[in-house]
Amino acid sequence: MNEIALDVRTLAKTYEGHGRTVEAISSLNFTVHRGELLCIVGPSGAGKTTLLRCISGLLAPSSGEVLLHGEKVTGPPAGMAVVFQEYGRSLFPWMTVRQNVERPLIEKRMGKAERRAVVDSALAAVGLTDSADAHPWQLSGGMQQRVAIARAVAYQPSVLVMDEPFAAVDAQTRAELEDLVRDLWQRLGVTIVFVTHDIDEAVYLGERVLVLSNRPTVILEDVEVDLPAARDQLTTRSDSRFAELRSHVYRLIQQAKQGVRETSPMP
Repeated sequence: MNEIALDVRTLAKTYEGHGRTVEAISSLNFTVHRGELLCIVGPSGAGKTTLLRCISGLLAPSSGEVLLHGEKVTGPPAGMAVVFQEYGRSLFPWMTVRQNVERPLIEKRMGKAERRAVVDSALAAVGLTDSADAHPWQLSGGMQQRVAIARAVAYQPSVLVMDEPFAAVDAQTRAELEDLVRDLWQRLGVTIVFVTHDIDEAVYLGERVLVLSNRPTVILEDVEVDLPAARDQLTTRSDSRFAELRSHVYRLIQQAKQGVRETSPMP
């Protein structure tokens, strides 16, 4: 896992307007290796979504750059898929589940037979085979988010970016979707950047947790999550090491809220 999939170099973003300047991101440097699952957390207003939009080419940085497999990101790159929090807005209500998942593949000019096979595989991966002909409005929130994930998986990205994708679902559904992401990540080998405000979720999912400071944002700490690769909601969350990591990240977030911008790494 030595190949760098995503390289963020001295990234900064400043917003200007209405006679004022707001420095959202100060200067961020980090890399994500191919096949890695990186979680990003920080206090509210820390610029997590701004960072994600710069990474995914939806927002131009004020300075610095983002490289995807060595190529500079200047717009939404072909090798990246994004899953947003507002899954309802990203799905077409007049299309069936199958048609929603298939849409990006049509835009890629994938052949009909291959499209069907890819969509079938993606729906099976997220447990929606029996819902292929339903419409999004007929599904629960958790199932709608599964559709959004299936669409991203079907696109076959090298990097999958997820922006607080489970924030709007109930706790039980959230746990199921977390396990779904871990399962897809391990089976498909895709690189995942997962932005969340939930500390427990970040520690449960990630191989690393990038903790951001308050605005203007810098990296407070890059925390290695040295938990076993095989995780489940009961055993992992009961592990004493999970508790230690969660407490450490929690302390960092509290320090970030107080304006701390440098810390000592966890032993």
